[in-house]
Amino acid sequence: MPEVAPIPLSRLTTLRTGGEPARLVEVHSADELIRALREAWAVGEPWLVLGGGSNLFVGDEPFDGTVVRVRSTGVEELPGSRPDTVRLRVQAGHDWDALVAETVERGLAGIEAMSGIPGTVGAAPVQNIGAYGQEIVQTLIEVELIDEATGDVSVVPAGELGLGFRTSVLKQHYGSVPERSAVILSVTLELERVGDGERPIAGDQLRSALGLDAADAVSLRWIRDHVLATRARKGMVLDAEDPDTWSAGSFFQNAIVSEAFARTLPAACPRWPMSPVLDPVTVIPLAAFDGILPPPPVEQREVKVSAAWLIENAGLSRGFRFPRSRAGLSTKHTLALTNRGEATAAEIAELARFVQSRVAAEFGLVLQPEPVLVNVEL
Repeated sequence: MPEVAPIPLSRLTTLRTGGEPARLVEVHSADELIRALREAWAVGEPWLVLGGGSNLFVGDEPFDGTVVRVRSTGVEELPGSRPDTVRLRVQAGHDWDALVAETVERGLAGIEAMSGIPGTVGAAPVQNIGAYGQEIVQTLIEVELIDEATGDVSVVPAGELGLGFRTSVLKQHYGSVPERSAVILSVTLELERVGDGERPIAGDQLRSALGLDAADAVSLRWIRDHVLATRARKGMVLDAEDPDTWSAGSFFQNAIVSEAFARTLPAACPRWPMSPVLDPVTVIPLAAFDGILPPPPVEQREVKVSAAWLIENAGLSRGFRFPRSRAGLSTKHTLALTNRGEATAAEIAELARFVQSRVAAEFGLVLQPEPVLVNVEL
């Protein structure tokens, strides 16, 4: 097994925190990944799978276990379910944005709005990544994974992964363990063949982000270029020279709340219903109709509200940080907690807790962290 000299995880994560692991293994194929995981599981030691390190917040203490760094790459083309579609089976360690760039170059639609998201393909279904109205759940067909409980490898349809807003049964949420402890080996997506021509864009959120009207027609390449530019303005495209990008992306999730709770927030707070409003249809057999219609069912809908707006309106502006602290909010986007240079995990955690306390005091809502926390608590 290709074990390498351990190095601090601060050098392998985009938030630039983390102590040195006891053992670091690099794998370059699915078979190597399977062997490395089975070895770690057999001895019962702590283990961590590392892709691009872009969705991890790791503590300062050494990691007393094995870190498996996934470097497997490769894209295999398979027949789609229709003549105008194609399936791509992609290895877990493949760079996500490199995959998006390749699909745009080949005229394949379905993930172009997720350009610029850092990390690897294997991590994408774990938290159902998404941006500007596109989510991987819309194109994901299946994953190949290995379960910790049995060590068995299986192919699991997307419908069995519990994919929701930035979540799945595979994700380790803060304060809990995943419903299914397993590691993805490969991911299969189905994309639409549209070529490089211009076409109208479905989805209000994407059109709004790009300043498009419903009748405007643009190409996949145009969408990718403009999404990358939009993300760069927010400091959400990795840049070794820009401390605003030394982050785990959006540190806090946009909150999912009840419609009733959303009404308690200021009207200016951006919000998006999580399901469409549908007029209920009641069917009553004619023989049973007594002339009285039953009241329509009351549906308790959920609403997504902007965490960035809540942070800013709790009095925390872009660039906020404590005196002498090396952790701060991005100067471009309040949703990103950034390492301004050699910040410790303790400094970033202190800032995260303060943000949570300010939003909770102002709006009665506790923001939840989006990255996976390893050896660190909020």
